[in-house]
Amino acid sequence: MFIVCANVLLIVIICMNRSLHEPMYLFLCSLFVNELYGSTGLFPFLLLQILSDIHTVSTSFCFLQIFCVYSYGAHVEFFTLGVMSYDRYLAICYPLEYNKHMTSSKVAILTAFVWLYSVLATVVMMSLSAPLQLCGNTIQKVYCDNFSIVKLACSDTSVNNIYGLVYMFTIIVSLISFILFSYLKILKVCFSGSKQTRQKAVSTCTPHLASLINFSFGVFFEIVQGRFDMSSVPIMLRIFLSLYWLTCQPLFNPVLYGLKMSKIRIICKSLSFGRRI
Repeated sequence: MFIVCANVLLIVIICMNRSLHEPMYLFLCSLFVNELYGSTGLFPFLLLQILSDIHTVSTSFCFLQIFCVYSYGAHVEFFTLGVMSYDRYLAICYPLEYNKHMTSSKVAILTAFVWLYSVLATVVMMSLSAPLQLCGNTIQKVYCDNFSIVKLACSDTSVNNIYGLVYMFTIIVSLISFILFSYLKILKVCFSGSKQTRQKAVSTCTPHLASLINFSFGVFFEIVQGRFDMSSVPIMLRIFLSLYWLTCQPLFNPVLYGLKMSKIRIICKSLSFGRRI
């Protein structure tokens, strides 16, 4: 309920206030939409399972959940954070040319690319996993994920493994490198600029960095669980770690951006004051 209310509130605030129709806030709006989308891929069915004590899922629904979870976390979330780092890089390192480079059409193109590419990449991944012949039907998680399906397969999974490795080393590593490059350039400007420049850079970049670190922390545990034997780790801890990247990010982002972004904070305060009146 908190994820839905907080993200919907921030989406409405950004959409209804023309003063927030800037690239940074539009990318944030896309991020909040993604938090809602990712949460709907996990929580409704998880709550149904808890309330009804159901521990089975159909194959079609399992793959639907895989599509939602992976397009949310592995693609849209990660790529949106990358686009936001590029936006902050232009705003801080090239402030006089920012409006020239980050136009409304470019914002629309970048946002559309993130979502369309994420859908396409997830469909390709699922098209490789769907034909696999499975020799088991038990997933040691509270939701379906692609690597668990691949581990259950008794047919050849070399294509799946090659695709995963190529994707990781070509797309993920290059995107991480680009994000690190952007923030290193931003830090260089911060240390060489005036006190006012440093304060502005810190106030705008801190939420992005905190969100990126939190997301990376959760994804790291998810990768470790998928690639290594975790049987010695207590099952409850494994469940918590597998849910971390899907629950903490949608909870963390609205609070972080709502408190740290001054324009959003001011509008939220004015709305609260209006309700009290």
